[in-house]
Amino acid sequence: MAGDCTWRKSSYSGGDSVDSNCVEVAFSQVVRVRDSKNTAGPELSFSAETWQAFVSGR
Repeated sequence: MAGDCTWRKSSYSGGDSVDSNCVEVAFSQVVRVRDSKNTAGPELSFSAETWQAFVSGR
């Protein structure tokens, strides 16, 4: 995805081992999510409204 943003690793992410769960989130025009162990890999993107519903459990 184009554009610069600051990625933040989840405090719930595991260590750096291959079998750990590592997620990063970036906030730009959309909310972007990626695997922090594969930063060149695919990303998911969500609208701010969808992301808010997800994090609030709605």
